[in-house]
Order: sequence, then structure tokens, then C-alpha cells
Amino acid sequence: MDEIISKLAGIGFPAVVLLIAMATTGLTGAAAITAALAMLGPGGMIGGIVLLGIIGLASDALTKYGLEALLVGVYQERNSQGESKINLSQEIDKLPISRELKLIIKDEL
Repeated sequence: MDEIISKLAGIGFPAVVLLIAMATTGLTGAAAITAALAMLGPGGMIGGIVLLGIIGLASDALTKYGLEALLVGVYQERNSQGESKINLSQEIDKLPISRELKLIIKDEL
């Protein structure tokens, strides 16, 4: 059941993004889809489709592992690649997340 919910969230969020973009175009039908995809992506419609795919993958990963695990993993990887802990710590401080989550990520570094 959890796997099904994860996949639906992965599909649902890009659809919501597309619907919002379509609503902002002021157009209807196929013209709204075309304009929204072109507006979303760098490089026109193809870029918009790619962006929606990336959003789907990211939302699938978030539902599977959780935001905390993903952020910790990203910052641990960047630290292991040689980025300084001071720079990473300053970047973490600027993230729009809770203070508690910032402390958890810093502790894992």
C-alpha cells in the first residue's frame, strides 16, 4: 500500500504543477498545455516535460525516504567530495526548513 501511495504522489505533484502553470496562462485546452510546458521548462515544451519528470522523481524520493534523510545524504556526499563544513553549515542555515531539521543535518556532518 505504501508503494502505491508513493507512486501516486510522484505522479500527482507534477500534475498539480502543470495545472497551476496552465491556470496562469489564461488559455484553455491544448493551447494552455503547450504554453504551460513552454513556460515551465528551459528550452520550450521538451524542457517542461523533463522538468515535470524531475519533479516526479524528487517527490517519489521524498515520499520514500523523507526530507530529513535526503538532505542528510546530500550534505554528507558534498562533505565527502571536499566541500568545507563551514560553507555547508552556512548554506544549511539559509535553507527554508525548521531549526530542528537544520540542527539534525549539521550533527550528521
